[in-house]
Amino acid sequence: MVRKIINFFYRETSSLNQAAFLLGLLSLISQIVGFLRDRLLAHIFGVGSELDIYYAAFRIPDFLFVTVASIVSLSVLIPFIIDKDAQGKEELKKFINSIFTFFSLLMIVVAVATYFLMPQFSSILFKGFDPEELSKVIFISRLLLLSPIILGLSNLFGSLTQAYNRFLIYAFAPILYNAGIVLGILLLSHTYGIMGAVIGVIGGAVLHLLIQVPLVWQIGLLPKLSYHPDWQLVKRVVRISLPRTLTLSMSSITFVFLIAMAARMSDGSVSIISLSNNLQTISLSMIGVSYSLAAFPTLTRKFQEKNIPGFLEQMQITSRFIIFWSLPFTALMVVLRAQIVRVLLGSGQFDWSATRLTAASVALFVISTVFQSLILLFMRGFYSAGFTKKPFIINFISTIILILITYGLVDYFYLSQSFRFFISSLLKVEDLSKSVVLMLPLGFSIGTVINGLWLWYSFEREFKGFSKHVLRTLFEGVSASFIMGVGSYVGLIFFAPIFNLETLPGIFLQGLCAGTLGIVLGVGVMVLLGSQEVQAVRSTLKAKFWKTKVIATQPEIV
Repeated sequence: MVRKIINFFYRETSSLNQAAFLLGLLSLISQIVGFLRDRLLAHIFGVGSELDIYYAAFRIPDFLFVTVASIVSLSVLIPFIIDKDAQGKEELKKFINSIFTFFSLLMIVVAVATYFLMPQFSSILFKGFDPEELSKVIFISRLLLLSPIILGLSNLFGSLTQAYNRFLIYAFAPILYNAGIVLGILLLSHTYGIMGAVIGVIGGAVLHLLIQVPLVWQIGLLPKLSYHPDWQLVKRVVRISLPRTLTLSMSSITFVFLIAMAARMSDGSVSIISLSNNLQTISLSMIGVSYSLAAFPTLTRKFQEKNIPGFLEQMQITSRFIIFWSLPFTALMVVLRAQIVRVLLGSGQFDWSATRLTAASVALFVISTVFQSLILLFMRGFYSAGFTKKPFIINFISTIILILITYGLVDYFYLSQSFRFFISSLLKVEDLSKSVVLMLPLGFSIGTVINGLWLWYSFEREFKGFSKHVLRTLFEGVSASFIMGVGSYVGLIFFAPIFNLETLPGIFLQGLCAGTLGIVLGVGVMVLLGSQEVQAVRSTLKAKFWKTKVIATQPEIV
């Protein structure tokens, strides 16, 4: 039995849909555990100052992970790993040891410097907190500096598991990470308050790393410190990685900005933005990340082989599936937002006002979900083709635009009564005084759409003909999603008198039935339009994607 479980994690996936479905399935499990994490946090602490402190304390350590630790990220290292493995296992070992040595030295230096500068950073970013709250943010942030070190090392191991097409192990790691946080909340929060969750974060990061150690050890690539690292090779990696790291840092800077803005608003605003962002990333994790990760090794190999038609075809297929899944998800999330938030978070200290504001914030976040997912794919497409400066420039300018738009929306919300009434009425929060926080996800989505369209236009210019086979899927997806949204909305009205909406089961069943009606109608539209993606999904399910080939105990790159 134990061997069967081990073999399951060592299995190889050989097609885009198989890999993406397996990644998506485990991502769904991770999201479910994440929902439990958020529900426990909302139930125990509510949307108040203590939870605001917890989420604010994440921002600086998370920024370090996205910037410094991402130097050893998958999208940078996988092409090097594939190339070095072709030269022989010893060359690959030298490369891994050199990168490990460099990463260890870099993270220790940066983490120590950040530890001592944390009071200055926090006082600039979180001016809305009083001195006592700020002191707690600094203390927790310092503890969480362990997280980017551990997760960065886990990313290095993840590059090896991904290069060997062992997607399951890497995809299972986030489940353990969230499980560690859940255990921290359940076992320690009643005694230590929010610190219980913080301890859980560190424990979850350790589990995220440990799950990948057995395979890395088995293939003989467990890294160790090198007294003579290949600094020329490290320099090459950094030179390629730096633009990509700066590109990814734009996303982290954006969220630091949103949290810093929320910290200047009323208590609970940071929690609302953080919880709603966690909910809206369901699609990004299950669809955008899964498909872009599954496609990346293939994109890299095809471009290295100078198979440009194959490279372009892979980008088109992946884009179409991202659109195929993301647009219906967006429609359902917008229409069923109140039911989803109430079922997932609505208990204990998380009251009805918090539910309505969080639901409205989710709706504004998810309107850009398809572009968030496509941005990940376009960036990996550019990286596979050796373009690193172009996506950085586009993301950098788009981030500035996003920040300026968000600032403008917040000011305009205060100045214009008609605009304030329109937005509040549209999202059904006109009687709530904290609705200014909704300008943050609205500004985020507008900026993200601009970013996604710009990357799309730029990719089309580099690889002409890309959009030709993608636009049809976009049209089909918009059509089906519109019908799906209308069907779900009608379903909410129809099922409202049938279920007791004063109870959690009643709200869940209303949303489930309405969503099912919308999905049936949406799928029907797709079938009538002759969607190729529906046929491909049906074929993948018939092929039983979970019964893919199991790799022997000493795998080779294929």
